[in-house]
Amino acid sequence: MARPVIFTISAVWDDEASLWSGHCDDVPAAADARTLDELLAKIAAMALDLLPDNHPGVDPASVFLQITALREAGRAAA
Repeated sequence: MARPVIFTISAVWDDEASLWSGHCDDVPAAADARTLDELLAKIAAMALDLLPDNHPGVDPASVFLQITALREAGRAAA
C-alpha cells in the first residue's frame, strides 16, 4: 500500500446561507453544502478528478481527506 496522503478541507458555517463553505488548497477545490457529509462528498469527487493534474504519481487509493470545521458555538446549539 502506498503511503497515505492527507488533504485538509477547511470548512466554515455560513449562518445567513445555512450551509457549509469549504475549500482544499492542496487540490485545489471548493464547494458549498448543507451538511459536512455533503461537503466531504463534493470535495472528495473534485479531489479525485483533479489529483492527476495537481499531484501526478499519487495513487488515488492513498488519498485521505480530513475536515477542519468552524462554527460559532452559540449558533450550533440553536
